[in-house]
Amino acid sequence: MNEFLMQMGDRIQARRKQLRLTQEELAEMADVTPQTISTAELGKKGLRPENIMKICIALDISTDYLLQGVIASEDISILAKKVEKLTPDQYRYLEDIIDTYIAAVSRRET
Repeated sequence: MNEFLMQMGDRIQARRKQLRLTQEELAEMADVTPQTISTAELGKKGLRPENIMKICIALDISTDYLLQGVIASEDISILAKKVEKLTPDQYRYLEDIIDTYIAAVSRRET
């Protein structure tokens, strides 16, 4: 199987599961068939450009991330919009969570 398609499928599946969506729910949100989601997640078949866009919109990710696994400025903007909605107290709490997470993963990498 094509490694590129498998990696892209892994990213679709991981994000779908992160959002706690079934394949059917994602398909409905993206206006594609459940078969399209299934074959994409398995890396069996490439997606049409318009379906890539629909899936990215439904998963709230950039095409850069879906296609290449790269966090792009578009992804950061999506996150920034979510953070902007927080109260100052919620923002500081989130900042503590992020600091703790970064410290934990940094220790694991050494």
